[in-house]
Amino acid sequence: MHELLRNLQIKVNEKTYIKDPESSNLGKRIIENSITLINDIGFEAFTFKKLGALINSNESSVYRYFENKHKLLLYLTAWYWAWIEYHIVIKTFSISDPKKKLEEIILLTTRAIESDSNFSHIDEVKLNKIVINEYSKSFLTKEVDSDNKEGYFFIYKRLITRIKEAITAVNPNYKYPTTLASTIIEGSLHQHFLKEHFPTITDCNKTITPTDFYTNLVFTSLKTTD
Repeated sequence: MHELLRNLQIKVNEKTYIKDPESSNLGKRIIENSITLINDIGFEAFTFKKLGALINSNESSVYRYFENKHKLLLYLTAWYWAWIEYHIVIKTFSISDPKKKLEEIILLTTRAIESDSNFSHIDEVKLNKIVINEYSKSFLTKEVDSDNKEGYFFIYKRLITRIKEAITAVNPNYKYPTTLASTIIEGSLHQHFLKEHFPTITDCNKTITPTDFYTNLVFTSLKTTD
């Protein structure tokens, strides 16, 4: 199984890039260092010129892979959601009990992220911080509808659907499974952000995690519904 995971590749919508960054060492360096740089200085301050300087390459070399930094952010966040989904598939395929399966899915989508040695050029911990801080910038744009039609958010929406199906398996009569599924994803990002920056307006702290809260919220909701 470990060897199988080592050889696994996560696929992202080809329209997010001009040349697949996974196809070359330079492309992988662009991904690795863009994650480091965005995490360090933020997406607004991030430029391809700064990235080129960091990897000791011309700015034009970055443009051979990505049209602009928005497409790069779409690529990084789509890769992250695909990585989360891949962990859900691997960790839950042998769980037959719907409640235990949903508990595991909630854990995998709301926990503090740890590094994954199967993808050596991607720092998942830093990428998680980018998703927490910057993900909304990938879709809070005037182009969101056209980007959606291009399929840039397909993996994210597929993940939501997977969670919705797990919710429905626990309680087929629950009226709001899709809303609850998207709330788990979006809400956990927000709670991680509040925990880091605005701790006085969240109950999440060193002992209470977003996982604790969303496990309680989900199963309380599913239990009390008719």
